[in-house]
Amino acid sequence: MKMLSNLSVGTDFISIDVGSTSIRALELKGSSMPKSLARYAAAPIPDQISRSDAPEDRQKLASEIRKLLDDSGFKEENVVVGIPSGRVFATVVDFPKLPTKELHKTITYQLDNHIPSSIDEVKVDWSVLGDSPAGNDKVEVLIASVGNKFAEDRLDLFESIGLNVVALEPDALALVRSLVSYSYAGSALLLDIGSNATDLVVVDNQMPKLIRSLPIGGSNFVKSASQNLNVDDERANEFVYKFGLNTGKLEGQVARALQPTVDSLTSEVNKSIKFFSNRYKRERIDKIIVTGRASTIPNLALEIANATGTQVEIGNSWQNVNYPQSQLNQLQQIANHFTVAIGLSLRTEQ
Repeated sequence: MKMLSNLSVGTDFISIDVGSTSIRALELKGSSMPKSLARYAAAPIPDQISRSDAPEDRQKLASEIRKLLDDSGFKEENVVVGIPSGRVFATVVDFPKLPTKELHKTITYQLDNHIPSSIDEVKVDWSVLGDSPAGNDKVEVLIASVGNKFAEDRLDLFESIGLNVVALEPDALALVRSLVSYSYAGSALLLDIGSNATDLVVVDNQMPKLIRSLPIGGSNFVKSASQNLNVDDERANEFVYKFGLNTGKLEGQVARALQPTVDSLTSEVNKSIKFFSNRYKRERIDKIIVTGRASTIPNLALEIANATGTQVEIGNSWQNVNYPQSQLNQLQQIANHFTVAIGLSLRTEQ
């Protein structure tokens, strides 16, 4: 799935992930998989400029991106840029099994019926996933759309600092490449728990079958701690990431304060597991893979495992990348921050 792409085989590029509180840039080298790590860098940004559509904030964001690239020694001008999942509508739709040209015509003709916005207001892309569980005469198609204004503003932002955007891609698709091993053929649920939201992707045999953006992130845990423990945000943040859901610390006060937010998150995860199980009756989710800064909250992975009855793993975002063993410890410490950037860098589509 390209969304918007001028990427061709052999193109060298930098992947850029603009998160809510930081920017990540990464460059891989190599003409075949696995590619090798060449350079990476990150820098914090104010939350308000990352989510703002105001021209002055976009200008500030552009300046921060340019500074990060210059300070870190990136030279390449081609970039692949992630699209936050909250800006993307994605759905899996069943279509009749037809010859390729006829199928593409049918999808194009029916797009308006499957996206919430007018076809004139969005950029749309689709990808045929394979046979549908709805019948042997149908195929599954993943359809994704992003508003024209957001896409064009993002293009303008990068072009204003001398960069050439060769592809825009939903963050959720990048997660699949970085969190799922090339050899894995099962079904897994991916959770990227960021500062303000969580990206949820159910993948089966390397294919995304469900994509959701949940309005629950690290900031919600901090807010719960602040309100329920009557402390300021700075102190609450310290409690969340130091004690988390460990009931043996501070007499379990922090764990109890965070429980409503945990319940909200696991409730949505269970809904997604149920949806997948109802649609794909012969499949079951083998594991949940978590990443993102909030995934490091003590005992959160254990709480998710207990609430869902499913094995939970901490994602290894570097598993499909070559890197010097001397950098292993350093890279593992930042793996949950670079998941999207790594996935974007692993693109191979034309």
